[in-house]
Amino acid sequence: MTSDHPTRGQSPSPSDLRNMFGANLRSLTRNAVSISALCRELGINRTQFNRYLAGESFPRPDVLHRICSFFDVDARILLEPVDQIDSVRRDLLHHPVLADFIGAGTITLEKELFPSGFYRFTRRSFTDEERFVQGLVYVFRKDEFTFIRGFEAKEAMRAQGLTTDPRTREFRGFLLPQEGGIAALVSRRNSLTTSFNYLARVSSFQNNFWVGYTARTVLESMTGRRATRLVYEYLGSDRKAVMSAARSAGFCTENQLIPFHRTQLRVGEPFS
Repeated sequence: MTSDHPTRGQSPSPSDLRNMFGANLRSLTRNAVSISALCRELGINRTQFNRYLAGESFPRPDVLHRICSFFDVDARILLEPVDQIDSVRRDLLHHPVLADFIGAGTITLEKELFPSGFYRFTRRSFTDEERFVQGLVYVFRKDEFTFIRGFEAKEAMRAQGLTTDPRTREFRGFLLPQEGGIAALVSRRNSLTTSFNYLARVSSFQNNFWVGYTARTVLESMTGRRATRLVYEYLGSDRKAVMSAARSAGFCTENQLIPFHRTQLRVGEPFS
C-alpha cells in the first residue's frame, strides 16, 4: 500500500512536496470563478499554474511567496493538507492568552472613528515646561490594521543627544479602538521606550479634532513630564494644510499655538 505522506521522521521527497502543494492548491482554488482570471491576478502563466495544480512542478520561492500571500496561508502548505493546518492567528494581539482582553478581541479601527490621512498634533514638551511640540503624522491602513508614522522634531532629538537623520527620527505605531475613542502605541525604530496615546473626538463644527493625552515609558525623574494632554487635528490629504503643518513642526511657545489647539490643551490647568 502506498501513501501520499512521507513516513513520520522521514524527510519529504521533491515529489512529496509537489504532490502536497498541488493538492492544497486545488483545494485553495476550488471556489475561484476562473483559473485564468486567478492566474492573471497572481501574475503566473496559466500553463505553469496547471503544472502546479497537477503536482508536476514546484514554484520558485518568490512565486510561492506570492501564492501564499494571496491565499493568506504559509509555507506549511508544502507539508500538510491545508484543511488540517492550524489557522489560529499567533500574532501577539490574537494570541489566545490575550485575544479576549486587549481591545476585547477587536483590532479593526473603522475609518468613521479615525480616518486615514494626515493629522497635525500638539502637546506640551516632555522636557521643557515652557514650550510645546507641534508635529505631523500619517495614519494609514494595511490589511486589517491601522498604523501611524511620523518623525520626531530635530530639536527634540538633539536635546536627547541623538542624531537627526530621518531614519533615527522616524516613529511608527498601531491604533486600536477603545470605548469612547482610540488608543495608539508608538515607538522609534529599535527603541525600548514607547508612548501610549488616547484620543476622543471633540464635537466641533468641522468634527475633525481629537483630544486626549500621551504618556511615555520612562523612569520617574525630578525634571520632565511623563504624561501630558494631546490634540490631533485631521488634515486628510489637503496639500496646503499638510505643507503648512510640516513647516511649523517642532518646538513652539504657547502664543504660537493654533488657537483651538491651545484651548483644547487647557494650558493653565494641571493634567491629572
